[in-house]
Amino acid sequence: MTFILNLAPNGMVPTKSMTPHVPYTPEEVLADVCASMEVGGITYLHLHARDNRGVPSGEKALNAPFIEAIRTNYEDLPICISCSGRINPDFESRAEVLSLKGDLKPDMASLTLNSLNFSHSASVNTPEIIIKLAVKMQENGIKPELEIFDVGMMNFAQYMIAKGYLKPPFYFNILLGNIFSAQTKAAHLGAILADMPSESHWSIGGIGKAQLMSHLLSFSQGGGIRTGIEDCIWMDDDKTILATNAMLVKRVHDLAQLTNKKMMTPDEFKKWLS
Repeated sequence: MTFILNLAPNGMVPTKSMTPHVPYTPEEVLADVCASMEVGGITYLHLHARDNRGVPSGEKALNAPFIEAIRTNYEDLPICISCSGRINPDFESRAEVLSLKGDLKPDMASLTLNSLNFSHSASVNTPEIIIKLAVKMQENGIKPELEIFDVGMMNFAQYMIAKGYLKPPFYFNILLGNIFSAQTKAAHLGAILADMPSESHWSIGGIGKAQLMSHLLSFSQGGGIRTGIEDCIWMDDDKTILATNAMLVKRVHDLAQLTNKKMMTPDEFKKWLS
């Protein structure tokens, strides 16, 4: 059985003061992708562009060099850019990156299906903006990466499918371990998967200590894996070993080998998306 391996190398939260291994620049992200390919590879890249100070941004001019660096070296690697509302919740700021064209157009863009709290901040996603982002993605031929933190988000996904705002095939990232939402428990995952639409692929990512357990839970249910410093900066619960993205990717491949699973290639995923 094949599985999707989604690398989220930097996110919006980790800083160089927290871990020197979080990549800020296009060159640093590319180096982490190269290192991840050497230890087994990834299926696609979930990317947050940052400026030289490490501040995340959805500006086209800032995202373009990141996409260009990856595409120049890994032409067939699907790229998902962020349309997060954690810093700028307004539609215009979040949708700007969706207007990139040609070789710089991303394959996918993240779409969080509800507002939610994190430990020290909130991600504000009003129904109107969620729908407007979905429509913009559809108009520009960009596949939504549907982010699910709880059962209600899957319920809203079903609503958007019924209304035609989302078209198959569907890809879902299920994020577990946030204190305000679903945890790495079979009952929590089961409630979400019960409403998973047909023609879907899905992966699970775990926040902080939930990362390794989320991988085991996903493999046990036939899902894919999201890993990376965006979600977890430590290799161990005792916080003695700071992770690199390549270390996190290698751990997934080690688990896959133990469970007889084979990673879906970027080309296979790209064909499925289309």
